[in-house]
Amino acid sequence: MPELPEVEALAEHLRTHALARPVARADLASMTALKTFDPPLSAITGRLVTGASRHGKFLDVHLDGLHLVVHLSRAGWLRWHDQASTTPPKPGKGPLELRVHLETVGGPGFDLTEAGTQKRLAVYLVADPAEVPGVAKLGPDALTIGRGTFGELLAAHPSTRLKTLLADQQVIAGIGNAYSDEILHVAKLSPFATAGKLDVEAADRLHGAMIAVLSGAVERAVGQDAARLKGEKRSGMRVHARTGLPCPVCGDTVREVSYAERSFQYCPTCQTQGRALADRRLSRLVK
Repeated sequence: MPELPEVEALAEHLRTHALARPVARADLASMTALKTFDPPLSAITGRLVTGASRHGKFLDVHLDGLHLVVHLSRAGWLRWHDQASTTPPKPGKGPLELRVHLETVGGPGFDLTEAGTQKRLAVYLVADPAEVPGVAKLGPDALTIGRGTFGELLAAHPSTRLKTLLADQQVIAGIGNAYSDEILHVAKLSPFATAGKLDVEAADRLHGAMIAVLSGAVERAVGQDAARLKGEKRSGMRVHARTGLPCPVCGDTVREVSYAERSFQYCPTCQTQGRALADRRLSRLVK
């Protein structure tokens, strides 16, 4: 799933390539992707791209008074093109969800695509991003949270496990499964540790790791071609999606815990005093 660094890089890519270009046409290839109906999607035709920004993991394309807000979900992506077919796509065919032509039909623009059969990518056309339910519920952005505010968030959720707290968009906006793994590894904290049991030094480490990991990932991602961002994200990971490989810090084997449709990775030596965490599908958890 694209998280804060990748969405920030996509916004920067649009600011670099799409700014001040008018929308020539928008082709909707999936009726389920568009979650709003007023104004209609056709309302963006002729409007200039005046900016691009991010709200947590939501991408916001500014269109001269309107906002095309996109949540890429788990398998969505934005792909820039210099040329595209002028023929409107057939609904339900392939990964294409939405195509936006800029300047001229068939010219430059971007596609919103989604791999797989579970279509969760969501597009909203609104006058104010706060009209999008997910945006309205977002907590403070992860990169703007100072140490004091971070301590208040921990204190407000004393029984919440750190893995859950970091990835809860209503608590902290922008962090998902991958970067929460990385942040906890850098902070040397167990994913199963609870917020209320952290001492001041551990809370300092966690806040510092959050800022450092995300800032570093944004720095690596911004300026990359959109097609290369996924590879850049994977290459920068120390534990996430590296089950069975050696930890780059201590050499121990990276372990995995699976739950529902997800999993997370961690290093026992760096994070749990050498102990393996029990699978969350079992009744007993090792803390």
